[in-house]
Amino acid sequence: MFRFDEGLKVYLHREPVDFRMGINSLSILVEQAMRLNPMNPALYVFGNRRRDRIKILGWQHNGFWLFLKRLEADHFIWPDGTAVVTLTVEQLHWLLEGVDLNAVRKHPKRHYAQVG
Repeated sequence: MFRFDEGLKVYLHREPVDFRMGINSLSILVEQAMRLNPMNPALYVFGNRRRDRIKILGWQHNGFWLFLKRLEADHFIWPDGTAVVTLTVEQLHWLLEGVDLNAVRKHPKRHYAQVG
């Protein structure tokens, strides 16, 4: 499976989009609806109404690329949240694998000043 770089930011567009939209239309949607710069080093994730397809838009150095994943029998489980949901790359991989992000609870990170 293709793996994204862990340093990327991931933004998920909550509302379904028309999947006839291509790179130009999706990049305009990133600018106008999400209020983000589509040429930042980030991934922008979009889903269709039936939630059986995902498009991921990204910018790399000198051009856009667009990934599409279509499920044959299942649906992606869209996370709850605001109009624009921020995910980690790890959470994006979970979403692509069918994990319900609303049900996942990780242990909090703990930072200690000393051992004893």
